Amino acid sequence: MAEKHQQVFPLAPANGHSRSDTESGSSDAKELKRKKRIKLAIYIAIFVVFQCIVLGVFGGVIMRAKTPKLRINNIDIVTLNKANNVGSSSPPSFDMKFSAQMKVKNSNFGPYKFDDTTVFFTYAGTAVGQVTIPKGKAGFKSNKKINLDVDLSSAKLSNTAELSRDLAAGTLTLQGKATMTGKIELMFIMKKKKSTNMDCTIVIDVNQNKLQSLNCK
Repeated sequence: MAEKHQQVFPLAPANGHSRSDTESGSSDAKELKRKKRIKLAIYIAIFVVFQCIVLGVFGGVIMRAKTPKLRINNIDIVTLNKANNVGSSSPPSFDMKFSAQMKVKNSNFGPYKFDDTTVFFTYAGTAVGQVTIPKGKAGFKSNKKINLDVDLSSAKLSNTAELSRDLAAGTLTLQGKATMTGKIELMFIMKKKKSTNMDCTIVIDVNQNKLQSLNCK
């Protein structure tokens, strides 16, 4: 009967490593978590650097407003009447009509909306005519071409000695100047005011009634 009341004790681990295995597993789990945290920190750092690069490129290239360019692209003489009147009491003169193609070059990542712009034409520093470019828009990284009819006259010239020499030589040198103002709308986010200047030298062959050379800056 005494054997029935004998206390039973749990068996001790055969090799004595159970506690050690538990501690080892806990240590491995902590190390794994630490590595995951390091990887996450690295990924976040890479993402932040990438975003900084993207924002830098966006701000430095895309959002940088470039000055548009206004130029006379081409000239076709329609009529040209000239009179040198050498040895006459009448002063030398000319009247000219030509069609001019103006070009607005916009290199920005957004449209350029420009205001009415007056182009002044001069001969020997004196105004001989003008024309107005109506307000408009040059699209996203594109060129806007405008065709205009221009009338010039030497009627306002006070000193015609130079004109007499030029008509005898067969060429007229004119200047076309303008200042265009407007706004650039960058990526539909922000607007920046931009103005551009035009200064063109136009040489006309008065004997053949045609454009000899055109240089704009």
